[in-house]
Amino acid sequence: MTDPQPDHTRFAVGDMVLLIDRKKRRYLIDLTDGGEFHSHAGVLGHNALIGSPEGMAYRSSRGAEFIAVRPTLTDFVLKMPRGAQVIYPKDLGPMLFMADIHPGMRVLESGIGSGALSMTLLRAGAVVTGYELREDFAQRAKENVVAFLGESTLERYSIEIRNAYDGVDVLDFDRVLLDLPEPWQVISGLGSALRPGGIVVAYTPSITQVVRFREALEAEGYGLIETTEVLNRG
Repeated sequence: MTDPQPDHTRFAVGDMVLLIDRKKRRYLIDLTDGGEFHSHAGVLGHNALIGSPEGMAYRSSRGAEFIAVRPTLTDFVLKMPRGAQVIYPKDLGPMLFMADIHPGMRVLESGIGSGALSMTLLRAGAVVTGYELREDFAQRAKENVVAFLGESTLERYSIEIRNAYDGVDVLDFDRVLLDLPEPWQVISGLGSALRPGGIVVAYTPSITQVVRFREALEAEGYGLIETTEVLNRG
């Protein structure tokens, strides 16, 4: 009799795993041969998961039960190492749709932070050029991208340590996505960096930022300007 579980559903060394206990607490681990997950509920050996199917319950040394699954992008964004505040999943999804991101799109992203938006864009198939002021943030973002999406993703991802307020010298981006304190400062320096018919999306947490950004777009002749507030009710 053949095993009904296909190989891709089984955990392997190097896989990222999300452990969820009975109180819905979540723990993100990377599987290593001989590794152990320690918590107040006891020890769970990594080898108990390696080669076993996802979605199953596993018990710690103290009898506590954990469900083991592969983390979603939402799980990773909320649990990943961060050097800066991230854009949360409730906003990442709408931004992806508002910018109409699809495979092959050339995207300029400024304000990289910990890489949450970068991962969202890259997973949708975009080619992303990032502008980031801080070297440590850029490095953290790359590490998070590799951890969740794999080393090969770096073929479509580059970060320049520079200030987008000083202008953009790459031509013909399809999209520009901004997570900056003063996104209006970027608009006047975009010039031909954004192709005709391209889309600009800015993440602006305060209404004063929204007003100034809209004024800058109108002054530069942008059309079809929209403002959207995203609410998430559990």
